[in-house]
Amino acid sequence: MTPPVTSPRLRDALTGGQAWYIVAVLTLANVSGFVDRQILSLLVEPIKRDLGVTDTQVSLLMGLSFAVFYSVLGIPIGRLADRSSRRAIVAIGAVLWSGMTALSALARTFGQLFAMRIGVGVGEATLGPSAVSLIADAFPRERRGTAMSVYMLGTFLGSGIAYALGAWVVGLTASQGAWTWPIVGEIRPWQSVFIVVGLPGLLIGALAMTMREPPRTSAQAALPLADVLAYFRTHARTMGTLSFGFACSAAVNYGIAAWLATFFVRTHGWTASEAGALQGALTMTVGVAGTLVGGRLTDRWVRAGRVDAPILVGILAAIGLLVTAGLYPLVPSATFAAVLLVPVNLFAAMPWGAANAAVAEALPSRMRGQGSAVYFLVVNLFAGAFGPTAVALLTDHVFGDPAALRWSLAVCTITGMLLTITLLGAGRAAYRTTVATRET
Repeated sequence: MTPPVTSPRLRDALTGGQAWYIVAVLTLANVSGFVDRQILSLLVEPIKRDLGVTDTQVSLLMGLSFAVFYSVLGIPIGRLADRSSRRAIVAIGAVLWSGMTALSALARTFGQLFAMRIGVGVGEATLGPSAVSLIADAFPRERRGTAMSVYMLGTFLGSGIAYALGAWVVGLTASQGAWTWPIVGEIRPWQSVFIVVGLPGLLIGALAMTMREPPRTSAQAALPLADVLAYFRTHARTMGTLSFGFACSAAVNYGIAAWLATFFVRTHGWTASEAGALQGALTMTVGVAGTLVGGRLTDRWVRAGRVDAPILVGILAAIGLLVTAGLYPLVPSATFAAVLLVPVNLFAAMPWGAANAAVAEALPSRMRGQGSAVYFLVVNLFAGAFGPTAVALLTDHVFGDPAALRWSLAVCTITGMLLTITLLGAGRAAYRTTVATRET
């Protein structure tokens, strides 16, 4: 008897457990990456003291040094993700970003630390395009919002761990002049933090190789970058409003993440340890919950027939952030400011699974790696360059007073959220058309 013929796609299709295992590993990778990325925000004052730098230079370490290479290299890496092993790309990147974080402990000058942060950005450039491509191929449309949100909760869980760990280390070593490490020797406490958070991330590389690659939705070969850019031009209103709308939202998030602990220190007289503990606790709890709420809401609205559900979630989150994040820096009470940070964290986390789902849905599958890399280029370069630095520039050169950080945060938040609402609202109709007419 002749056995039934099974197509390669059906034969290679993932089980539900395998699909969620991919999400779990990618989420861990995202946690590791954001721990390495965000740890600097708790170390502002000791870095300024030991390296003799300004707020603006510190913002370059947190933003531009990372963002330029992270964003630009995402495009060639996205092309690799469209045609090569995505799990291998993630594995190599994880080893690189974790290793460069650990090596940051050896930095003795601003230039050396800047170079190490570039290396972190190069490594992390592998994750976004590969993750969007993997998850989009592993899940159907009506489940992508939740899957993408679970992956994106790594952003907030990782940031929360960075804040909490940084706060603990700062508090633990406040009275100590240096730590001594094997091989490395004697280094400052803030330099020791890089070793603590960097080395465990090396294990993510090995774990990434245990994922099973899902079959690609499209069997066609990856397109040249010129074709991807042509698609962006054809759907300029959709891709432009998505990219720059979420870029403005991300810039506000980056600015808050970079300067929140310093805000509590300067404005309310808290210690860095106290501020980091609050920031870490809220990010790991309310932030994670907000990510999941955004994903579930996206999927619910998609099932109800709202094609533009991811954009609606982005607008809803921006309205909430406009009110709460625009207000917390200006209230006179530290307790009131801390209470306002609960909804701030909720709304700040809500749109990011939806944003990734929107980009995946707007792109043909054979260009999701490169197309999402172009999207990440806009979002991360804009947010990384302008988020932390815009706040610092206002503080240093407009207000001219470190104590005016609260006003800088409020101005940047209100401006960014108004732009987000305007851009995403302007792109809704075009997005619906793109989704309805795009090829697979």
